[in-house]
Amino acid sequence: MNNILIAISGPTASGKTKLSIQLAKKLNCEIISCDSRQFYKELTVGTAVPSKNELSAVKHHLIQHISVNDVYNVKKFEEDSLKILDSQFKKNKYAIVTGGSGLFLDAIIYGIDEMPPSDREIRASLNKSYNEHGIKFLQNRLKEIDPKYYNKVDLNNHRRIIRALEVSIISGKTYSSFTSNKTNKTRRKKNDFEFVHIALDCERKKLYDKINSRVDRMITNGLIDEVRRVKKFKSLNALNTVGYKEVIFYLEGKSTLEFAIQEIKKNTRRYAKRQLTWLRSKKNIHWVKTGVSVDELINQLNLK
Repeated sequence: MNNILIAISGPTASGKTKLSIQLAKKLNCEIISCDSRQFYKELTVGTAVPSKNELSAVKHHLIQHISVNDVYNVKKFEEDSLKILDSQFKKNKYAIVTGGSGLFLDAIIYGIDEMPPSDREIRASLNKSYNEHGIKFLQNRLKEIDPKYYNKVDLNNHRRIIRALEVSIISGKTYSSFTSNKTNKTRRKKNDFEFVHIALDCERKKLYDKINSRVDRMITNGLIDEVRRVKKFKSLNALNTVGYKEVIFYLEGKSTLEFAIQEIKKNTRRYAKRQLTWLRSKKNIHWVKTGVSVDELINQLNLK
């Protein structure tokens, strides 16, 4: 029987980690993380890295394996993931990939074309536009040039928007054209692996309540202290993300703690909405309700 890669997707806080571990135990396989926020050793609380007990229950790959100072991109992630899958499929016909970063999941399934190198002059010009006109200016430009990537990127991350615009200007093609196959078929060889995509469907109010509770737990578990430790890296892309930007703003005396917490909750809900938009644009996704039993899922998908 062919090897099968099972992707478990869903908006943030929907229960992807729990379901992935339960399924991996049943199938006796391992998990690859495609959550780009969880790659960094220095970031734990604000990225909701699985607990020590969860990590010990099932072997996980590509979690806290690099430093915020390291240069790491979706192409390198693709290479690392395929090496892991090659090793895993020699031992088991199943492997699981989970996380909320759609761009990185697409890299495993569809592959990613080699992007043009950075151009200093174009990058400087885009940075100047950001400094003079703000992020909304860049967002509108990206929406016009590449609406597909606009609907999946973190719109508060100006560095990612600038990189997408830079690639478009240099190549004359959209950034998203480098990261997905236009025919919606995998670019992998047919005998590499089959692909099953599961997405968690959570009622909106329940999801927002889960997000708000998770943020409260992060504060209780030491998010402020974690951000204080890594604040010196605030210029790096890894720190330009929800949970860290807002706390840095607070630590610099530009907001109250209560305002920062409410902003984290608001921006996380917006991120979840964008994740759902991306998932709903995909074909051949098997949607399941949050809390589905593993045995029921296995039966639905005929996995064993």
